Amino acid sequence: MSLDWSPGAEAASWAASTARLDDFRPLLPAEEEIVARLKSGSFDRLGDGVLPAEPDPARVVRAAFLRFLILGGEPGCRPHEKGVLVRGAWISDALDLEACRVFRDIGLNDCHFEATPVLRAAIINRLFLDGSRLPGLQAERLEARGGIYLRGAEVEGGINLDQARLGGNLECDGAAVRNRGGYALLGRSLEVRNLLLRGATLKGGASLSGAALDADLDAAGAVIAAFESMALDAAEITCDGSVVLRNAQIAGEVRLTGSAIAGDLDCSGTVVENEGAAAIEASRIAVKGAFFLRREARLGGTLALTGASIGTIHDEAACWPKVGDLLLNRCRYGAFIDGPVDARSRLDWLARQTPERWGEDFWPQPYEQLASVFREMGHGEDASSVLVIKERLQRRARRARRENRVWRGALFVSDGILGITLGYGRRPLFALVWLTFFWLAGVAIFAHAETQGAVMPNSAVVLRAPEWTLCGVERGENRHLVASGTSQGLAEPGQNQLACFRQRWEASSYPVFSPWMYSLDTLLPVLDMGQRSFWRPNPSKPGGRIAINYFYFQSVVGWALSLLAVAGFSGLVKSS
Repeated sequence: MSLDWSPGAEAASWAASTARLDDFRPLLPAEEEIVARLKSGSFDRLGDGVLPAEPDPARVVRAAFLRFLILGGEPGCRPHEKGVLVRGAWISDALDLEACRVFRDIGLNDCHFEATPVLRAAIINRLFLDGSRLPGLQAERLEARGGIYLRGAEVEGGINLDQARLGGNLECDGAAVRNRGGYALLGRSLEVRNLLLRGATLKGGASLSGAALDADLDAAGAVIAAFESMALDAAEITCDGSVVLRNAQIAGEVRLTGSAIAGDLDCSGTVVENEGAAAIEASRIAVKGAFFLRREARLGGTLALTGASIGTIHDEAACWPKVGDLLLNRCRYGAFIDGPVDARSRLDWLARQTPERWGEDFWPQPYEQLASVFREMGHGEDASSVLVIKERLQRRARRARRENRVWRGALFVSDGILGITLGYGRRPLFALVWLTFFWLAGVAIFAHAETQGAVMPNSAVVLRAPEWTLCGVERGENRHLVASGTSQGLAEPGQNQLACFRQRWEASSYPVFSPWMYSLDTLLPVLDMGQRSFWRPNPSKPGGRIAINYFYFQSVVGWALSLLAVAGFSGLVKSS
């Protein structure tokens, strides 16, 4: 900020003051003391310098007299280069410096003001009101080369600094500002270095929308009560430092919508009470540093981070908003620090969103963002778990939008199949697990069928051959064959047909049945192990009916799982 501080401008300001010291005679006792010690620059206090509780004649100073001195006085009665510095005065009437130019400090610490000082559109150096009691401060469009200091001040009215430009800080540490009919602090479009409200009490809240801070907004330990539900309106501010609300007690909404914060947003230990409405409205905020929500922080109301951009999140599960009071749609962040970093905890975090409350059925982006952060942090399995839950919820919302019950039922079945076989495309290796399961199940079933003799050659030639046919007849029994006439059975007592056939010399060149390869050959359509071409379950034998039915079932399942595996690895079944 650049102001005109040339000597010519200062002289012009003095010339503009037409008042003379004689205009104020007879001087009050306190004014006499000020004039007597004016040039020494060592004047510090009236009386004991403590804030007066009543208008003691030895400490009463007229506001018009102070204005005369602040604006430069007259030859022989000029203020010291340090400025006008008075402590412990009772200032009567209103100190009106509207549109004035003051090139020295104004120090009125521990003073009692009967009326609201007016510095509207003034140009000053620095203003000190530390420890003072005043009914307000009107300083819209004020320009100051330095800062304004109200540390420990008591203000029974509003402080208005709308569109003011300060080269230094606005310091209100420990101040108590109460305004029953409006905001306690107005600083819309304020330009300042630091805005310090540490330990301050603001009954009426603060409106700082559009403010530009070269450093920090620090309200650590402040107690802020809302004006018309708005406790701190800092929407669309630009802060080159951090916004610190650490351990603040706030009743009403904290609004940070669209603000740009180069440092951190620190809500450690912050308590915000605004049930049924917004506790912290930070949609579209950009925080380059970290967002802190820990150390017994409590938000009674919604935490809205819709469209926000945050560097890192430092939080604790105990400090999260309750179910229904969290909005994270389109919120982007880089990592979690000093907080839960597992799928179970963070899914509980996301579950505190209720899109239905805002007229929507599901927000997929928060799950995608969480999974992306997990992957970048090296938690790949947690990322997959998050995406599976996202798919489940998104598909459930999609089914709910369908009016046709049959169509909803069909989607329910297809979604269920995709869920258990592929994790909705997010875990395509699940298909390999299922293939392994059905392969081993087939091995057991086909092995049992083999021991029961419920497997037969899959060849019409072999099935008509005497070697196979007569193995179904025990020795001592005769069987009439069309080709060879009457022949004697070949099977030993209790021997099944398959075991008998394997002992024949004619079967030595026939491929050996392997339950392992047979199950694999049946399951995977892309493989040809030769087993299925030579062998087949025999439904006429014990165990054969089960084996043949499983044969058909496994063939269908093999095709389906193979296709699903390909679709899963290619991403075709994922929700968009």
